[in-house]
Amino acid sequence: MKRRTDTAAQESSQARNRRTGTAAAREPLGVRQGSRRASAFLARRSLATHRRAWAAVIVATGAAAALIGAFAFVIGSLLVAAPPVQRYAGADAVVAADQKVSYTAKPWGSEPRTTTAYLPERARLDRSVLASVAGADGVAKAVADDSVPVSTGDGRPAVGRSWPSAVLTRYELAEGRAPRDGSEVVLDGSLAAGGPAPGERVVLRADGTARTYTVSGIARTGHGGDAPPAVFFTEPRLTALAGHPGRIDAIGVVAEPGVSPHALRDAIGAVLPERSGVPGSDRGVRVLTGAERGEAEQVDALGGRGDQLALLGSIGGTVLMVALLVIASTLSQAIHQRSGELALLRAVGASPRQLRSAIGREAGRVSAAAALLGGIGAVPLGLAMRSLLTTGTLPLPVPWWLPPASALTGGLLVALLARPVAMLAARSITRLRPAAALGAATADEPSEPGRFRTVAGVVLAFAGISSAGVATTQSGQAAGAAASGAAMSLVIAVALLGPRISRIALGVLGRPLRRVGGVSGFLAERAASAHTRRLATAFTPIVLVVAFVCVQLASGPTMERAAGQQASAALRADLVATGGGAGLPAGAARAVREAPGVTAATGVLRSAVVLADRQAGEPVLTRLPVLGVEARGLSGTLDPGVTAGDLDRLTGRDAVAVGADRAKSLDVGPGDRVALRLGDGTRVEPRIVAVYEHELGLGEFLFPREALAGHVSAARDQVVLIRTGAASGADPAAAVREALAPYGGGVTVRAATGDDVAIAPPVSDGDNAMIVIGVGVIGGFALLAVVSTLALITIGRRGEFRLLRMVGTGRRQLRRMLVLETGLVTFAGLVIGTAVAAVPLTAFAVSMAGTAPYLPPAHYGVIAGAVALAAAAGTLVPGAAAGGRFVLGRRAG
Repeated sequence: MKRRTDTAAQESSQARNRRTGTAAAREPLGVRQGSRRASAFLARRSLATHRRAWAAVIVATGAAAALIGAFAFVIGSLLVAAPPVQRYAGADAVVAADQKVSYTAKPWGSEPRTTTAYLPERARLDRSVLASVAGADGVAKAVADDSVPVSTGDGRPAVGRSWPSAVLTRYELAEGRAPRDGSEVVLDGSLAAGGPAPGERVVLRADGTARTYTVSGIARTGHGGDAPPAVFFTEPRLTALAGHPGRIDAIGVVAEPGVSPHALRDAIGAVLPERSGVPGSDRGVRVLTGAERGEAEQVDALGGRGDQLALLGSIGGTVLMVALLVIASTLSQAIHQRSGELALLRAVGASPRQLRSAIGREAGRVSAAAALLGGIGAVPLGLAMRSLLTTGTLPLPVPWWLPPASALTGGLLVALLARPVAMLAARSITRLRPAAALGAATADEPSEPGRFRTVAGVVLAFAGISSAGVATTQSGQAAGAAASGAAMSLVIAVALLGPRISRIALGVLGRPLRRVGGVSGFLAERAASAHTRRLATAFTPIVLVVAFVCVQLASGPTMERAAGQQASAALRADLVATGGGAGLPAGAARAVREAPGVTAATGVLRSAVVLADRQAGEPVLTRLPVLGVEARGLSGTLDPGVTAGDLDRLTGRDAVAVGADRAKSLDVGPGDRVALRLGDGTRVEPRIVAVYEHELGLGEFLFPREALAGHVSAARDQVVLIRTGAASGADPAAAVREALAPYGGGVTVRAATGDDVAIAPPVSDGDNAMIVIGVGVIGGFALLAVVSTLALITIGRRGEFRLLRMVGTGRRQLRRMLVLETGLVTFAGLVIGTAVAAVPLTAFAVSMAGTAPYLPPAHYGVIAGAVALAAAAGTLVPGAAAGGRFVLGRRAG
């Protein structure tokens, strides 16, 4: 009694000192040292006693550290990535037009802001710039560089260049001589291997029909890489094939001996015009040296890098939220399972400071171990993710500082979060008075969450539903961002309102569980009813993994399915001709029209435009894929579903057709003009001649082919759509093949499908990599969180299992109880997770596709199976040994 009185007096004194702000100054040094020693002793004993529970926490938090570090690794590698220098390896500098476009607008109540975007097509220079560059100080040679896609007679792709530009890649003649006229070419050594020798003939298709050229020489270079082989023409012939005689792709510069790159850059910059000189374009001119030269080779590499960074940033934000939720959930559960122990320590005289310090020390040591393991695991995981994203056009470097920096990022974040989270989780116990703590040590678990937790959960649920509602009124990135925010808000709301949701779930599933399970079902239902908070903690990670993976997996198929349906509905052609990687020139469509049995044929040219717009007042530049089509024969091959205007007027360079939703958002119609930038940055304001409804399948803008042909990197049709009406017994496909025979090998004719005109390109390796990262890596982490959380809960039930065995529960009954509980948790998590995913997915599908969300049943089956296996691994495996080796064995210990 005297000891308790002294303790109470000491606490009263400490409280007074805290109110006056002098607690640390007035507390005796010996008391502080004794308190620290007591906290250290409690932490050591608790770590030894609860090592299994802390091991489960280490696994979950370590995985979170590894995942955060891996994303830091990949993002850091992307930030320093640059296209490799291959084509201009022999140039000291490259002069090219700026590939970025900017848009400035004044948001609501703010200063003007500027946003930029990379152009999808090559921006070209006026040929007059070449003379200015050639006259700059320190320039030994300035070479105009153009390129055209070429294919050999057997369909192998290559790049056509002028022979003077061979010096820019350090090509040298190994055999023969340079071409002297338009009928001669020099072949890359890789094309000539086992093929034609100097003086022999070769069939090439560059523009129009295939032609026969004389091989005048064979060139080789010591430069390797993944660049396609080259075919060198004379400069006049190459200029004619390129189709833009007044413009050039870039200028390669060879410096005089002893001129540094910095001096060369300054000298060229002093003589360059401010603009590229191309009519209709306001592109600036850049001088690229060193590693920057690769930007002139792969013009869209940095634009692709920006898209990847945006996607990884979005996924990384989700990863951070998921990691925080997992860390908070596992640590809170670990501390909550010891609430009786902490209350007992408080009742026998441990001070709040000692308990908080002890818990903080435990969490600090655990988080240090998790940070170390996670930091080590971040590097191989980051390398694996990097290997998925790296491409030949944009290899991802690994500088020496990146591995330790990424490992430190993930580990440090976990280490900093664990201690305050653990101390906050124990706050309700450590604040109790000793007399109240004695009752709390034996009290039942509170059945309902606290008031603050309930209010926060309701607010987040309302915010999630509201965000989903906002998504239905938006389009593009705004709709996707609102849907993603809705999903995360709803998942956190489920975590906060879990006990109340558990009670509802038990009300629905409890009676069937008792009927099906008998005694074991009764035990499972009663255990879940008595510990609704524990049940909520168990299904929260399942809700997380189901909701996240469903949203990630369903968004793409929903859009692809709706786009495919619209494209199929618009398609009227029954055959399609393709020309491989090089595509088909415009003359191919004319040749097909003259084939017997063909009633209509139109070429399809793919490109993209940049639309300047505002979203929530902020300036936004959006790159939109578009199709260039020929009005002649269009009605027989394609029906976009015109609702206003006339597609027969889609001719010339001043016409465009607009999708109905985009026309509504821009408040335009037939006869109005719309401001756009074409793929190379040229400003245009074409007049709207028609509005159509199949924009999801065909894109938001349809252009005449001639309006796009001069503003793309290569004016080649990707496909030619063909409508036939041959008489019975005729073979129109054979007639089309015969008509296309002069265009060389690689041309194929097959039945047309909606994929041939769908605006969405086929899923690329980069898209697959993002799917693997977004679903595989994060979904795997979430499943690991399921296993860790359920294992932690099961380990904490050792006393409960012992007691059940001691009062006569059979071994099979206890095992069956665990199986039924696992089924209850899995089913509840799947249902709630699916419902959580359905809200943002429905909003996204309605706003973007106008349809219900779609997830292939096989995909959902894999999700359900993976969740069930993870739940079984987290419950049944540790349950077989929880509480000692005799609990589920023959004796009850």
